Amino acid sequence: MCGIAGFIDVHRGVTELEHVARQMTARIPHRGPDSDGHWFDRDHGLALGHRRLAIVDLSPAGAQPMASHSGRFQIVFNGEIYNHVQLRQKVEQSAPQVKGTWRGHSDTEIMLEAFELWGVERALKEMVGMWAMALWDRKERTLTFSRDRMGEKPLYYGYVNGALLFGSELKSFNAFPQFKPTTDFGALALHLRYSCIGGERTIFQGIHKLAPGTLRTFTLGDLQKGDIPAAQIYWNLRSAIEAPVFKGSPEDAVDAVEKSLSTAIADQMSADVPVGAFLSGGVDSSTVVALMQKQSKRPVRTFSIGFHEKGYNEAQHAKLVAAHLKTEHTELYVTREEMQAVVPRLPQMYDEPFADASQIPTFLVSQMTRQHVTVSLSGDAGDELFAGYSRHAYAHQMWGKLNAIPRGLRLGAAGALNAVPAGIWQAALAIPRALAPDARKKFFTSAKVAQFADILGTENEMEAYSRFISLGNPAQLLEGVPEPLSIQRDFERWPRVADLGTRLAAVDALSYLVDDILVKVDRASMAVSLESRVPMLDHRFVELAFSIPFSMKERDGQSKWALRQVLYRHVPRELVDRPKQGFGVPLGAWLRGPLRDWAESLIAPQVLKAYAPFNVANVRGLWSEHLAGSKDNSPALWNVLMFQAWAQSRTQPT
Repeated sequence: MCGIAGFIDVHRGVTELEHVARQMTARIPHRGPDSDGHWFDRDHGLALGHRRLAIVDLSPAGAQPMASHSGRFQIVFNGEIYNHVQLRQKVEQSAPQVKGTWRGHSDTEIMLEAFELWGVERALKEMVGMWAMALWDRKERTLTFSRDRMGEKPLYYGYVNGALLFGSELKSFNAFPQFKPTTDFGALALHLRYSCIGGERTIFQGIHKLAPGTLRTFTLGDLQKGDIPAAQIYWNLRSAIEAPVFKGSPEDAVDAVEKSLSTAIADQMSADVPVGAFLSGGVDSSTVVALMQKQSKRPVRTFSIGFHEKGYNEAQHAKLVAAHLKTEHTELYVTREEMQAVVPRLPQMYDEPFADASQIPTFLVSQMTRQHVTVSLSGDAGDELFAGYSRHAYAHQMWGKLNAIPRGLRLGAAGALNAVPAGIWQAALAIPRALAPDARKKFFTSAKVAQFADILGTENEMEAYSRFISLGNPAQLLEGVPEPLSIQRDFERWPRVADLGTRLAAVDALSYLVDDILVKVDRASMAVSLESRVPMLDHRFVELAFSIPFSMKERDGQSKWALRQVLYRHVPRELVDRPKQGFGVPLGAWLRGPLRDWAESLIAPQVLKAYAPFNVANVRGLWSEHLAGSKDNSPALWNVLMFQAWAQSRTQPT
């Protein structure tokens, strides 16, 4: 795991080429604290920079930038190729002359020889792993960017004053002298709706994210004209989702899930540094840890974080699972003050506006874990692959009933619900909220009533789900800013599968997983130089999971049925069967209490207008309602606050 950065300027080269490149990598030392490397082609104004977090082959033979044996290719690479041992064997079988020429055993060296032997696209198809890379072909004089299939590793790129810049994080771009970016308010609109900026957009005009499963090869002609070549797709998640359905029995599906996930976990436990796992005590992380422990000769190192706030703590569940599996478990309880102390660090950590508040505990558990290991496996992606969010089953069940009611009646009911003041709803829901389990209290709020009313009037199940996953309405918060069409609202881009639940989970995998969860985990873990690995994102497991029909995921009143059955083979169900809790923080209460002054300073009327065309009256209205307690507007407010905090940080010295 590492960080990469660099640029190419074929027009005039760049004065102080080495100085600028070193400044770019100096901005991301957290991604690679072990060494700093650079390579230059002055004839073409090319600089490749690399920060190394040594995981495989800790010797200098694994350092980057690295050249292929022939010298044709130069690469900077961030990530891991988990099947590099098998890939080496394939390379040696195809080219026996390579035997005896290896400098070390790094996956980077093996990857380069695969490019030499098979070409870039075919070699990428042979690889199992996560990556973002920049590859210079000295023979063809082309620069190729590539990103892993599911988008675990980030790669930003764009033209600045005629030079093509790239990097793992946008903060590297700040070291380029001519980088004077302009905020993309369309991207801000997406952030206000989804708490993150999705797709290939970034917060800056003209700067892009490389899409997962793609590569882009820039020729000298492209670079001279400032063109961006068409993306080549070497793997497509939507195609995997639309592939033929699993034909076996439910029991066959459970066996296949355990076998495939066990293989992925075995591959990802391989490293030359200490390896552990995050353990929340939920289904996903418990399954990953159980299969790790089954394959390990010693107790697996597991880590969880606890909170004193009632309704937000899962540490006690993780402790029970760890005790049953006999892992070497470490837990840390953090105070409210420790959590809130992370908030000022978020703009620099994420580089872009990002407002999933679970970023705070994710950083804290990563920070604690890094004190003991260098690599940690996680259970992320289980909900998207196995339709595990309550909204998947809820939408699947609800729409059939709603669709039976004429739309006119539904619109009338929506109007009636909206006519009742939020304060009355809040009072009416006080009793069921008081009686509900902690994990369910969030469903008994006036905001949920308003959301249900909004869904009542929709025309079809796709529009209903699109409304359900929206966290704000940019049209009410921004003035004169058209909102770009995202995949969540572009129904033509939704996978064509028969099961509604599978279709909804697939949309989450194509958007929320890539743009929110993976961004959150990458930035939070890499901020403390911890490599996070996600076994469920092994593309072979992803293909299997999406082939399993919804009837084997939502079954007998249980979500993630096939995955749960695997877990039950290793952990008693009473330790893990409970309502889904999530990994959140009491944001609403914080904004009314200890974070109130901080928030007020960022959304004061004169400050709101300083960075974006916000509708001051509407934002202030949300704030007033929240402070009064008549509505919990914390999701929409946090989106605004995270943009404001980010924008303000851009004006301060770094």
